[in-house]
Amino acid sequence: MPMSIDTIIARLGGPEATARLTGVGTEAIRKWRQAQAIPSRHWPIIAQTAGLSLADLQPSESTLPDKSSPTGGSITGSSMPDARPDGATAALVLADGTILWGKGFGAFTQQPSIGEICFSTSMTGYQETLTDPSFAGQIITFTFPHIGNVGTTGEDDEADKVAARGLVVKEDITDPANWRSTASLDAWLKKRDVPGIAGIDTRTLTLKIRDQGAQNAALFFPENGKFDLPALEAAAKAWPSLEGMDLAKEVTCKAPYTWADSVWEWPAGTRPVSGSRRKVVAVDYGAKRNILRCLVAAGCDVTVVPATTSAEDILALKPEGVFLSNGPGDPAATATYAVPAIKGVLDAGIPLFGICLGHQLLAQALGGKTYKLDRGHRGANQPVKDLSTGRVEITSQNHGFAVDADSLPADAHVTHVSLFDGSNEGLASDRYAAFSVQYHPEASPGPSDSFYLFERFVAMIDAHAGKN
Repeated sequence: MPMSIDTIIARLGGPEATARLTGVGTEAIRKWRQAQAIPSRHWPIIAQTAGLSLADLQPSESTLPDKSSPTGGSITGSSMPDARPDGATAALVLADGTILWGKGFGAFTQQPSIGEICFSTSMTGYQETLTDPSFAGQIITFTFPHIGNVGTTGEDDEADKVAARGLVVKEDITDPANWRSTASLDAWLKKRDVPGIAGIDTRTLTLKIRDQGAQNAALFFPENGKFDLPALEAAAKAWPSLEGMDLAKEVTCKAPYTWADSVWEWPAGTRPVSGSRRKVVAVDYGAKRNILRCLVAAGCDVTVVPATTSAEDILALKPEGVFLSNGPGDPAATATYAVPAIKGVLDAGIPLFGICLGHQLLAQALGGKTYKLDRGHRGANQPVKDLSTGRVEITSQNHGFAVDADSLPADAHVTHVSLFDGSNEGLASDRYAAFSVQYHPEASPGPSDSFYLFERFVAMIDAHAGKN
């Protein structure tokens, strides 16, 4: 017979003791009580400490959410009935069998759109989020309920195409009400062949991902209205994990090109800038356009090269600095070709700056390791502490992997940490002129707290040039 959550917490010594034991905050304990369920990853330590069996921790059927709500309701991991609710035109089927019905928008799908389900907490910038190449292989759940209200404009695309597999929202897509809008989000998605589903309880879905970790999902919005739910579940289960997947090759540029536009300013928008500039080669693992704009704004003349470019070809461009961009997938997989190139740049003594995937690849080039986070960091409200100054930055982030700080060599040190979970957010080499951060300092979308990092990179290039 399952034991009540309150009884279990009491046997562990109360909420504070339970939080310390499981490594969570007391707010999480309150939510356990509210949901009358404890995330399964905590069961072993709780059972051992409290002298319980795993059966004692299983939620009873009476505490599970109602499975009959029109949008799917149940997020417990058991399959929903096959009957489609009235008005439902799309389904989101998770690998654990959970079925969430909703209203489709954007492009119809002939085949299900399959990827890892994740959530983003950004309240603005849905277009920049959707066009961020770092979301390749993922279906995005927006926690902010009102998506579509500012429409879309070509100026806000961060890449030529949408790398994300689809999007999940709570409310119907709203009509645009912004002077910059040139098309509604629905029309913009149709043109790019990207499906979406509305009417989902995104709060509950987000809690599921937070507590149980990421899993695969299939988003299906068929034009003929026919669903094969067992096939959708099987397809979600069969899709390989992002762990071990190299996606940088899918989103990188096909050939080198130059970038001259600076950041957007009123009233001119984005435009090229002139003057004496430092020559920088940016390695494109999935670079966002605003990152390139920020490099230009900081004083760089930017040449972008594909992710697979060798050290010899990078150095042949005679860069004064090399930038490693953001990107999707498992850094350990991308490292097979990226790390030799990065090592060649480091050994040549060229100043180097990396962000996101570039940060993880620099860590691997220095001898460190990376690992997959349970739920990742995605949003524009992520607090990060700069250990050298004590300053806290609110940052924009999008990553599912992280650097293992304990694996870094003796001649590299941690510079930034996450105030959410203590994971690594930055490093610097004591041997080379190289540093990197896990987050996106270009802030598109997000706050501009971290623009100084681009200026630090240029200052490093200036100092290196002065020594030579």
